[in-house]
Amino acid sequence: MSKRSRVLVAQPYFLAHDPKQVRKMRPYPPLATLITAAVLREEGWEVDLFDAMLSPGEEEFTDLVRRTRPRVVGILEDNFNFLTKMCTNRRREASLRMIADAKAAGALVAVNGSDAADAPDLYINHGADAVILGESDRAFPELVAAWERDPSGDLGAIRGLALPAKAVGAAASATRTPPRPFERDLDALPFPAWDLVDAGRYRKAWTTAHGRLSWNVVTTRGCPYRCNWCAKPLYGTRYAQRSPANVAEEMRRLKESVGPDHVWFADDIFGLSDRWIERFAGELASRDAVIPFTMQSRVDLMTPSAVEALRRAGAEEVWMGVESGAQKILDAMDKGTTIDQVRAATRLLKAHDIRASWFLQLGYPGEEWPELLATRDLVREERPDDVGVSVAYPLPGTVFYERVRSQLGDQTHWEDSDDLAMLFQGTYTGSFYKLLRDLLHDEALAAQTPGDVARARRRRLDALWRQLEADEPSQRTAVARPARLPGLGRSC
Repeated sequence: MSKRSRVLVAQPYFLAHDPKQVRKMRPYPPLATLITAAVLREEGWEVDLFDAMLSPGEEEFTDLVRRTRPRVVGILEDNFNFLTKMCTNRRREASLRMIADAKAAGALVAVNGSDAADAPDLYINHGADAVILGESDRAFPELVAAWERDPSGDLGAIRGLALPAKAVGAAASATRTPPRPFERDLDALPFPAWDLVDAGRYRKAWTTAHGRLSWNVVTTRGCPYRCNWCAKPLYGTRYAQRSPANVAEEMRRLKESVGPDHVWFADDIFGLSDRWIERFAGELASRDAVIPFTMQSRVDLMTPSAVEALRRAGAEEVWMGVESGAQKILDAMDKGTTIDQVRAATRLLKAHDIRASWFLQLGYPGEEWPELLATRDLVREERPDDVGVSVAYPLPGTVFYERVRSQLGDQTHWEDSDDLAMLFQGTYTGSFYKLLRDLLHDEALAAQTPGDVARARRRRLDALWRQLEADEPSQRTAVARPARLPGLGRSC
């Protein structure tokens, strides 16, 4: 196929804008953006990439569009990067500036991402010619082709878009086209366009900070579970999975072309069934494609056969959404898991020499001091290898958001991922939750420390917890009150 016009794809998450993530220094290429770029190439387009991840700021994007003058720019978030779901103010500001700069260079602009799906009018009012509401892999190339045929043509036949009213015909209120079907045949998609990425820049960042290069892969889309605080603006509760052979082949090619020392599986849920993981381990072995990896899952999916297969496949660490040490909070979240399952999964992973790490969430409605202590005690007793701690964040489109919507004030997004501001009327102040977060991190660290040092840390932590308990009444918000938990006892 002959080459067509040049298309610029860009992702708008700048690590430099997020101090917490700069400190962690775990940058990954924009996976979803690169898959869309690969589809564009298959269809004959010349593709350039602007990768904001390791860029110092929007000025690099401005310079690129001024030099290359692309006809079409796709500002396409990496929807597999959990940080994009937070829709922080700084990330939104970057996207809006990039829209303005692309328009100033004469380009037609399409936008895709969680925030754009939640607030398409905002992006259209700032100059976007189209917002892709679902996956971008097929929708964006279809949009590019339509603009190639007629830059001012009617786009109403393209599914899954939000458009300025004039772009969909005479009806001023018709701003959305029909929904696009969910992409189920993931094996039909090409592998990401890794060659567009400056792999050397990533290698330098990773090896300087951690001594090895990590790279990202995704095996699924969506999540079938219904935790009521989890936003799913692109996939809903739909779930699609690549075949074990297809993923293993990507790992083989990645090993040859990029040579990472470690892989991060960016799936919301990796390996939904024991059988899939077992087949995956076999496919990797047959290709000599085993690379140590980290992935995310649920405690109730960590069965003996699944964990044994994960070990053979190269699993180094499993992050699980534990959320709380109090069963009543898990039930209120519609989590569908139990504290006993948390304990069993953690012990089983450790028995197979796989790091067991936990995501914890503070501040969910109904969480009081006893529930916070239950979370602390669970960390002390089960000794997770690491913890990631956040506070409950009301994301549009979730049951949790609707429950607290009337409590939201002027601030509806965090400035960056370290903000930890309480966006609704929680039990305690944001500063108190930051102290709790830091203490829980210290608890996990103390659990991994041997001997006299561990005992000294434990004495210090006990003193800090006693101090926090004494301060607890003064840290309660004016509206805090014991909550009657809606949905108590329901499971997902």
